[in-house]
This record gives sequence, structure tokens and C-alpha cells, in this order.
Amino acid sequence: MERDPSCVVVIVGPTGTGKSDLSLDIAERFNGEVVNTDSMQFYRGMDIGTAKLSVEERRGIPHHLLDIMDVTEEASVADFQTAARETIDDILSRGKRAVLAGGSGLYVRAAIDKLEFPPTNPQLREALENRAKAEGIGSLVAELERVDPESAQRVNDERRIIRALEVFQLTGRPFTSYMPQREYVRDTVQIGVDLERPVLHERLALRVHRMVDAGLLDEVKRLDAHGLREGRTASHAIGYQQFLKVIDGELTTDQAIESTIVATRQFARRQVTWFKADPRVTWLK
Repeated sequence: MERDPSCVVVIVGPTGTGKSDLSLDIAERFNGEVVNTDSMQFYRGMDIGTAKLSVEERRGIPHHLLDIMDVTEEASVADFQTAARETIDDILSRGKRAVLAGGSGLYVRAAIDKLEFPPTNPQLREALENRAKAEGIGSLVAELERVDPESAQRVNDERRIIRALEVFQLTGRPFTSYMPQREYVRDTVQIGVDLERPVLHERLALRVHRMVDAGLLDEVKRLDAHGLREGRTASHAIGYQQFLKVIDGELTTDQAIESTIVATRQFARRQVTWFKADPRVTWLK
């Protein structure tokens, strides 16, 4: 950590491993401020189910990009990239160290790596979606194979096939040319936090039970009244989607707890796969 103060510190790893506490420790020691990279902690009111630190738990350390969206809004990686980099620049300009913490892998990459986002065009995308319905997705696959064979080999679901064609028609560039590169935009160190699987599984189960005891169902009810179901991102958050089903009578509380535990473990497994693939991460033992 004896590096230039402009070096950005990034704490990554699966959920439930203590990234928030470590980010606070580092920020305290190195005159830092924390930047959130957990996409579900963007949302106001989604506190219990995202394990968001309360103001009291933040030890007086400034936290950025928390509570910046309503649950009805859709999170955008491209918008986050702009906000995160502006925030980091501001922190560094004041002589502080920027400490990024969170487990949303693509959002982390957007903040620290050279990552370009292709443009979008809702009208063009709708036209391609209508073609897929009328002609079948095979027609679009054939077109993609003709104009962008590399992307055609790498995308395998209808949504991404349509997106790849949209990008090519808008830019003339293959979709794969926009794939992220492992190249930092500024001096950065990534620290990975992980636990042995049995220990992590036990911690995740205990955390879900504590969330329920702390009032997760009531939190979901409050957010439901404020349009949670309308949010394309927030409504699919782990825990929230399960307890919406409790409200609807589709699950009992015990069933929702078990479903949330299973989903959280699966999510943690995906996070490990994502972050372990990055050779630049230094893992704490």
C-alpha cells in the first residue's frame, strides 16, 4: 500500500466475505473515501436486503454512490462508469485515496478498466425484435454470421444476438470489439477477499436469517408500495424477489428464506468465478 496516493484500491470478492469492513479499515488508515460498486446498493430504501452499511456503521468515512436511484429506475453500467470516474477524480483531487468496494463484477470493471460501451437505438432494437418474432431468430443468426462471424460464435441467446446486430448496424464494428480489456485506466490495486466454502455458506445462511429478523419483509412491503415491481433491476435483487412472492402468497416466509439462501450461494459462486479469472487480483489468505 506504500504507493502513490493516486493509486485506487479496489476490494472485490463474493458477498458475505467482509469487503465493507476491509474497505473501512483501508480508508481509515490511508485517508480514503469509499466508492460503492454494488449495483443493488444504488437504490434508496434497499438497505436490509443488500447489507448496506448504516451511516453510523461508516465510521465517519464518506461513502459515494449509495442511495442514488429510486427502485423504479434501471441501473446502467455506462452511466455508472461516468459517475464512478467523476467521483474518483474528485476524491483524488482532494488528496484522498479512493477505495472501491462491492461485488458487482462488471461495474468494477467499468470503473477501473478501459471499457467502451457501444451506442444503443431503441427503434432499431425494436425493429430487430420484431424481425425475430416474424422470421425466427435463425434469420438474425444467419445475418450475424455474415456480418460479424466472431460475435456469432460467442453469443448464444436471443437478446445478445439482437444486441450484436444492433451494434454492428449502428457502428459498423463487431460487437466483440467492445469487449472489456484487462487494462487499468489509472494506477490500481485489487484486493480479493474470500472464505472457505463451508464457512462462507454458513455465514450467508446466518446473514439471510439476520436480515429477516431485522425486518426484510417490512422493507420489501414499503418498497413495493413505492414501485419496486416496476424496477427492471431492483425487483430482481436477491431476497427482494423472494419476499415479493411472500407478499403475493406464493411462498411462505420459511420457503423465501431457503430460496434466498440458495440464490445467494449461487451468486457468490458466480462472483468467485468472475473475480478469480482476473490475474491482477491479489487474494488475501
